[in-house]
Parts: sequence; structure tokens; C-alpha cells
Amino acid sequence: MTFTTTDRIVGCLKGIATGDAIGKQTEMLACSDVVRWYPSGVRGLEGPPGAVIPRYRGNSKSEWRFGETTDDTERTLAVARAIIIEGHVSHVSIGRQMLGCTKSVHPGVESLWDFHRTADPARIASAHDGCGAAIRVSPVGVLYTSDCLEELVSGAREASISTHGGSLAIAAAAATAAAVSAAIDAATPSRILECAERAAMIAEARWAGRSAPVFANAIREVHNMLTALPALRAGEVAERCFPNRPLTIVPLALALATILQSAEDGILLAANIGGDSDSVASIAGGILGAMYPNTMNPLWYKVIENVNKHDLVAVAGDLAHRRRGCALRGRGSLRASR
Repeated sequence: MTFTTTDRIVGCLKGIATGDAIGKQTEMLACSDVVRWYPSGVRGLEGPPGAVIPRYRGNSKSEWRFGETTDDTERTLAVARAIIIEGHVSHVSIGRQMLGCTKSVHPGVESLWDFHRTADPARIASAHDGCGAAIRVSPVGVLYTSDCLEELVSGAREASISTHGGSLAIAAAAATAAAVSAAIDAATPSRILECAERAAMIAEARWAGRSAPVFANAIREVHNMLTALPALRAGEVAERCFPNRPLTIVPLALALATILQSAEDGILLAANIGGDSDSVASIAGGILGAMYPNTMNPLWYKVIENVNKHDLVAVAGDLAHRRRGCALRGRGSLRASR
């Protein structure tokens, strides 16, 4: 089956939102607790659309609903809007869009809380090494083709630094953006993984932390660990690579995306592993949705669109237009340099 670039961008955005909503059902649960809440495992949306998810009833911060997307998708769309408006990646434009976001703005999410308290779209974070930037960075990968890796890595940093200024956070964002870009370019799984590793290496070399670079190695180590398993089962993956810290969350998502061949399968596996399941499911779902757009579950997405009204198909079309323009400018610059 042949897919257009726009098909792949639509698949990417649908995978992000679908993974976010389905993964939220099990976020921060141990794998054993996933089974306690969902005795048959997570098989999709496990309740009526729009109803409060039972484990979030009475939650003082938010009573998350079945089919509802989180701040991860909200801020992905903020990055997308900034790119659509500006035609390039600017942390000030992204900061301006993100100041309009409302989900998870509380002291429990320190990176977002610090940003919103300053109310400054030009703010550059000096700390925070979580994976929040990696979760929202996919529109940068949509904008740049994977042969523009230097520009892509710089764009990933621009999309990160409003809230996440740590070296690990920027490397994770660069790796995710590169994987998304390569997936939209219809690259092979091995090439996608290579692009992610290379982007992480560039980012950690350019914006070094206090310790030696580790992120690219973590990507390869987690991938090798999972490919050695006879089958990917939630319990066994959780035992080896539970996604509860930066060096497991994004590497696990990239491994699932480059081992599996179905967005639906990747999202469900991430949800049943637990931990930071919405992040893993969202990142893996976005990459797999770009690689295999026909593996997105249309019934899940229909519910999620009805609950959230994101209009992702229209956003994807606008991003596809920007990607074409960026590619043409790049080719024009190459001709001029010759």
C-alpha cells in the first residue's frame, strides 16, 4: 500500500492523540496494578466516551475522562499552531501558544508550573530533564525532512526550552523529532532508529550536561534488550524497562515504534505496561501512525475526536503544506551553494 506524505502526517497526529487518551487510563500504575484495574487488560477505551475514568474519580487536579487527551496532545497542537503560523520553529512563538494551554498547570508538574507562573513566552528554562518536550515535539519532525538533521535538532531545542532546558530533555526531543521525520519519509525501522540516535548525539554534544552523553546509548540498549525477547509482552517489558524516568520512557517508545508494525498494537502494549504509559503510547503511536497509517484504529480515533474536537486532519494538512515549503527552501539553498 502506498501512502502520501499527508497520509503519514495524519497518521502521526492520530497516533499521538490516540496513544495519549488510551495510555492515560493506566498512567503511573505498576504493571501488576494495570491488571487490577483492568482484569482483561487494556483493549482500547475501557469505558463510555466522556465518562470519568474510575481511577481518577475525586482527583483534585483533574478527573480525566475516557477518550480525553491530556496536556501532551494539547501542547503538541500548540507547537503545531506556532509552526503553521510562522513557517519555522521559534521558542517565542511556541511559548506564546503554550501560554494558552490549561491542562496540568499546577505545582505537581513543576516544568509547566514554572513556565506559566512567569507568563513570558520568551522564557528559556535552565533546568528540567523530563520527557515533556519529547512528547510535544512531533510537529518539528513533521516540518523538517530527515536529511535536514542539523536544522531538525535545533528546532527540537526551540520546541523544548520554554519548559525543559536540561540536556537529557533536549536530546529526547531531538531523537523523537528525528524518528517522526524519518517515519514520514517512509524510512525503514533501522533507519528511523539510526536517525533518532544521531539526533540525540548531536543534541548532547551541542548542549552538554554535567555528565557524559548517555541518551543515544540508552536508545540502542533498550532496543537491543527488547529485540532479544521472544515476544513483546507487557509484564516482561515492564520487568526490563519500566517507563518511569527519562532514560527509559522515550527509548522504550522508540523501541516499540521500530520493532512493532502496528500503531494499534504499540498503543495497547504501552498502556498495559503502565508507568508513564500515556507518554510512551503517544510517542510510539505517533511514529507507528506515520509508518503504518492504515493500522490506526478508526473507531478509537472517532471517539477521541468527538470528545476533544481537535480536527487533526486539518492540522495535518496545514503542516504538510509547511513541510513542502521547508523542503523547497532547503533545495533552493543547496542549489545556491553550488
